[in-house]
This record gives sequence, C-alpha cells and structure tokens, in this order.
Amino acid sequence: MDQDIAADKFAALKLAPVSRETEARLDRYVALLLEWQAKTNLVAPSTLPHLWTRHIADSLQLVSLAPGAKRWADLGSGGGFPGVVLACVMAEVPGASVHLVERIAKKAAFLREAIRVTASPGVVHLAEIGDNVDRITGPVDCVTARALAPLHQLIGFAEPLMRGGAKALFPKGQDVEAELTEAAKYWNIQSQLHQSRTGDGWIVELATATRRG
Repeated sequence: MDQDIAADKFAALKLAPVSRETEARLDRYVALLLEWQAKTNLVAPSTLPHLWTRHIADSLQLVSLAPGAKRWADLGSGGGFPGVVLACVMAEVPGASVHLVERIAKKAAFLREAIRVTASPGVVHLAEIGDNVDRITGPVDCVTARALAPLHQLIGFAEPLMRGGAKALFPKGQDVEAELTEAAKYWNIQSQLHQSRTGDGWIVELATATRRG
C-alpha cells in the first residue's frame, strides 16, 4: 500500500475504529473504487490522497450517532459515501440492511459491484432521489445523505421516511447555520448538531420534520 494512503488509513481508523472484518471489507471497497475512478468520476480527484479520512471516517462516524439503527437509507449514494461504508459495518449486524438510492446508472452499477465484492447487506435502487419512498419497503431506522442538496431539499426527500419513524443524519459543512435558517422557512424542525470528527463540518440530526403552512 502506498505510504501516504497507509498513513491516511491509520489516521481514519483511529478516528472511527472498526473490527478487522469490517476493515477487510473497506479495503476491498477502496480497491474497487480506485479501479473504477479511472473511468468513472466517483469522488473529486483532489480528495483521493485522503480517501480514508475525508470519505470513509466521515461516513463511519454516523454509526455512533445512531447506535441502534439496523436499517438505513442513503439518498444520492454516488460513490458510496456513506451508503457502502455503512453496509460494510452492518454486515456484522444480524437483520441489517442499507438502501442506496442513486439516479445515475453508472454510479448505481458501481454501487452494486461494491455491495457484491464486500458481501455487505445493501440494496441499490436506480431512481430519482424523490422517488425513493415507493421503492424502499419496510421500516427504516435512519436516513442519510451526503453532499447531495441544501438541507431544506434533503428534508423534503427524507420526510416520508421520517414520518415512518426514521431519524435523519445529514453531514454538512461550515455554513450549517445558514442552511438551518433557510430550512426553518419551509419546515418545523428541532435539530441537534454534532461536530464532525473529520474536519470543521457538522452532522445535523433530525427526529421529526413537518412542512410549514
């Protein structure tokens, strides 16, 4: 393994420790992602040297914010953050499943292959993000989305799942307060903010959301 990648991986797993089995699944996922990245833009090329800290640890930290969650939905999964990472962790949880919703066919194909090579409990839905609710059957404990849309739009996508009892966790950047202010124009929400372990961002936690007016 390249020395820089090895150091980045070490730093990431210090921030968000996992079992040896999960680490092995994540290794397979990273190898696949680097292979596909050459022909399909899955992550910003500038972030590749810090793939483990920037993307994997960033995704892993969500698990500790929803310790009892077994059934997850990840909207706009893209290159698999956090959906595939969550599925790698959930492989050790009996009865767990992760729904990955992605509207771009090439990325959905990658996600399916990532779920296969990691032998993780994921279901990939090739669909527009707003259509996810009809496709996801059964209860969802936690819904998430990373780098997908402004917060007020994310709440709109996630609200039907939240109505069914799901908690929402949305990683956001430094401008989280502005996004919360904007979201409050459209939604009645009570949010909890968690500082990200992997940078100067935040994770917005929402238990309920009802549309204003």
